[in-house]
Amino acid sequence: MRQIELPLVAGEAQLILEALAELDAKWAHICETSKDDDEVADYGNDLIALRLLINKVKEAALPVFGAGVTNFSRTPL
Repeated sequence: MRQIELPLVAGEAQLILEALAELDAKWAHICETSKDDDEVADYGNDLIALRLLINKVKEAALPVFGAGVTNFSRTPL
């Protein structure tokens, strides 16, 4: 299997994790609300793969950047 290496700074890792989290929420909503069994199956399978990817990115990012990399709040400190 081919692989890529993608060196990221904290802000880039945070953007990727936020985008993945938003996609997770969107696909989970489709699975919860769709009446089309085929659609639910397709999105459900993709959601499993997406969540595995999210975990993989988190496992790589958290030790390097700390828990703040998963804070997607836009509220000023």
